[in-house]
Amino acid sequence: MAAKSRLPLALFALTIAAYAIGTTEFVSVGLLPTVANDLGITLPLAGMIVSVYALGVTIGAPVLTALTGRLDRKLLLIGLMGLFILGNAVAALSPSFAPLLVARVLTAFAHGVFFSVGATIAAGLVPEDKRASAIAFMFAGLTVAIVTGVPLGTFIGQAFGWRATFWAVSLLGVVAVAGIALLLPAGLARSAPASLGEQLRVLSSGRLLLAFAMTALGYGGTFVTFTFLSPLLQQITGFPAGAVSLILMLYGGAIAIGNIAGGRIADRNPVRALIGLFAVQAAVLLVLTFTAPSKPLVLVTLAALGFLSFANVPGLQLYVVQLAKRHRPQAVDVASALNIAAFNLGIAAGSALGGQVVEAPGLGLSATPWIGALLVAGALGLTLLSGQLDRRQPRPVAVPAE
Repeated sequence: MAAKSRLPLALFALTIAAYAIGTTEFVSVGLLPTVANDLGITLPLAGMIVSVYALGVTIGAPVLTALTGRLDRKLLLIGLMGLFILGNAVAALSPSFAPLLVARVLTAFAHGVFFSVGATIAAGLVPEDKRASAIAFMFAGLTVAIVTGVPLGTFIGQAFGWRATFWAVSLLGVVAVAGIALLLPAGLARSAPASLGEQLRVLSSGRLLLAFAMTALGYGGTFVTFTFLSPLLQQITGFPAGAVSLILMLYGGAIAIGNIAGGRIADRNPVRALIGLFAVQAAVLLVLTFTAPSKPLVLVTLAALGFLSFANVPGLQLYVVQLAKRHRPQAVDVASALNIAAFNLGIAAGSALGGQVVEAPGLGLSATPWIGALLVAGALGLTLLSGQLDRRQPRPVAVPAE
């Protein structure tokens, strides 16, 4: 009962850490021109600090989560945030591009393991019917970082140099470590460490692979458009460059609201919630194709899209944890980590596909919304299939936790 009384503060500590991690992940986009000019490299080469980070999360999340399965959960989170602080400090001190890339990889490793382990911790701290909301509360730090941390970090980088931004993020990491150390309960439950065979069996589970595909398509579909939202608003809608930043803040605010609402919607039945969310998300992306030329209509559409783009995150993560407990009970944390990797693969794939669409003859910027809608529709189809499989397969008898 003591853990329950401390729960709001414990989740707040996780959210602060998520805020710091989300800031360092997304702020690099705004810092690219500054980094390129300071280090004397091209803009495409500077862009590797974004792609290498995503690759580090994708690879590091499942591998390091499996390797740290025997560690105390609280100490693990403190260690991860220590690695996060180190990575950002190394970035701030980097005299050239190579050490900066190394620093980004170190930080990405902390990112991947934190969100995979943190999601299972957040879910385990609350009653079963509140687990998606708990996950959403933690992920709210990531969404709030998009609204406030990224613009502020970009401003700091432009005013005082990009290294100052990484120092500021390191300071956020120090605050997060203090919060976790003081507020998170000791002796947190953890799944039994997975053997190598069990880890590989996660990837051999058709049900989990289906869920990972749902995550990649459903989350990544929006990024076909979101990656190129700024030029779309300027070239298709006709907004001036100065207005775009305000519109992105509106979009980010809708993301934060949608993340919390999505958790509440998915608490009782994540599959049913995901079916509804994916259906509406695909429809809104399709509508954006037609409202993009209209300034008033595009604002309404983007507010709806921002709400939906993160609303599916808690349900997707909770559903993977539920499936893992049913099909691969000895590797729940590994499955959770692989789903974090699937989120990042979705971002990478959606962004890459969006770039191809923008350059393709006959398509261009105006086609990115409906192409993204096709990906989300694919996630909807997979979710319907997974729901049918759930109904056909009886649940196994629950085994008491050790």
